Amino acid sequence: MSTLDRARCSLKAHPWALDAAVAAGVLVCMIAGSFVTPRGNNGVTWGVRTPAALSLVLMLLAAAALVFRSRAPMAVLAVTGTFSVVECVTGDPRAPVAMAAVVALYTVASTTDRTTTLRIGLPTMTVLTAAAMLGGPLPWYGQENLGVLAWTGIGATAGDAVRSRRAVVQAIRERAERAERTREEEARRRVAEERLRIARDLHDVVAHHIALVNVQAGVAAHVMDKRPDQAKEALAHVREASRSALDELRATVGLLRQSGDPEAPTEPAPGLGRLEDLAGTFRSAGLPVEVALAAQESDLPAAVDLAAYRIVQEALTNVQKHAGPGAKAEVSVVRVGPDIEVTVLDDGPGGQSAPGTGGGHGLLGMRERASALGGTLTTGPRYGGGFRVHAILPVKTRTETRTTAPGEPA
Repeated sequence: MSTLDRARCSLKAHPWALDAAVAAGVLVCMIAGSFVTPRGNNGVTWGVRTPAALSLVLMLLAAAALVFRSRAPMAVLAVTGTFSVVECVTGDPRAPVAMAAVVALYTVASTTDRTTTLRIGLPTMTVLTAAAMLGGPLPWYGQENLGVLAWTGIGATAGDAVRSRRAVVQAIRERAERAERTREEEARRRVAEERLRIARDLHDVVAHHIALVNVQAGVAAHVMDKRPDQAKEALAHVREASRSALDELRATVGLLRQSGDPEAPTEPAPGLGRLEDLAGTFRSAGLPVEVALAAQESDLPAAVDLAAYRIVQEALTNVQKHAGPGAKAEVSVVRVGPDIEVTVLDDGPGGQSAPGTGGGHGLLGMRERASALGGTLTTGPRYGGGFRVHAILPVKTRTETRTTAPGEPA
């Protein structure tokens, strides 16, 4: 920071010092102007004159009043204006006491609005000019008399310009601060949404595969002694489910890496194209699953495709965990107008855990996935036994709708 900048900051921090410095500078200028006078017939030469004692007293009092100009600008203008009128009427030779009134008028204009500046400035200019023209020893058209009018007008105009510039700078600063706060809030919102999305993916992956591992491990432990071949098959399913879980966890956690990281995942996210494989993992765990897929996967946005897959995955995992032995599951994915409807039914007596009853997050996560896309999800027991999960996902997500240009076909 330069010396000038440090001095400016120090003066802003101590307004009394700034006002005192301005008052001292004005006093020096007034005294210097009261001792010199231009004169001469051919051109201008400078001479020395001696001001009256009353003029010196008025200059000192007017300068002292300027020390309070920031605290009481209107009162200071009234005081300095009064001193200027007295000097215009009694001074001979006249001293530039009106300089203090010009500075006070500038302060009023720079700290108030334009209407107040006009309401105060015009009478001040009129009174000071009239006093100079009518009360002084010079003719009304004298140069000094017209100078009073010019300098008071300049003071009011300069103060209004400074106020306007200060208001523009403040408005720009406030807009920049609001924009910065908006960017920060948007960044925090996106981070929170991304964390929630990753948490849902981790929950779905872990819950699905751990449930399968638990079932197959129980089968292997049960038949280990009597049917070792079946136990080996169950352990093979455990190994396959563990490998799939590790792959999906690696892909999900890899989303946290930088885009240029060579270890970032490159395989596509799972979608309805892998729905039959998903059903096969549950069949191998002993849960009969029927799949009816009528939607065209290639027509679905990636977010909708992934959400539909995860909803089916979580719903079948809940069937595996809660429906009880002998339960069957039916999965239906159909295109209905602009939406995809995903339905998972089971006929088990156990039902699924609602959010808050079992401490799990499965149904809550499914509902959040549907809501994030502008869809809905309903769950509840079926008449006659079993449980139903039904999701409606719009093919046109809210993000895609916002980015569609006006005039484009929806």
